Amino acid sequence: MSALPDVTQATFQTEVIGSDKPVLVDFWAPWCGPCRMLSPVVEKVASANAGKAKFVKLNTDDNPSIAGEYQVSGIPCLILFKGGKEVDRIVGYVPEQTISTMLSRHVA
Repeated sequence: MSALPDVTQATFQTEVIGSDKPVLVDFWAPWCGPCRMLSPVVEKVASANAGKAKFVKLNTDDNPSIAGEYQVSGIPCLILFKGGKEVDRIVGYVPEQTISTMLSRHVA
């Protein structure tokens, strides 16, 4: 089980779009091997950036409409939202440094 909170269709608007902090959303599915490999990496980045940004997970199997709305066609997919808008995206398994670099471009 992930240490990151889950967002759903019901909470996405409030937790992600309405957030006053940047939010990194980890789009994943339980059957996805690379998603399971990426999860601890995202959690490590979340710990290193606590207070600077919010980190949440969204199960694409349970919330297909949100995945479709943001055109998530491959998972794992990390989308960074700032001010309610998508500002960056990473698709596939990546090392911790790649995620940290993306965040540093958008998070003070």
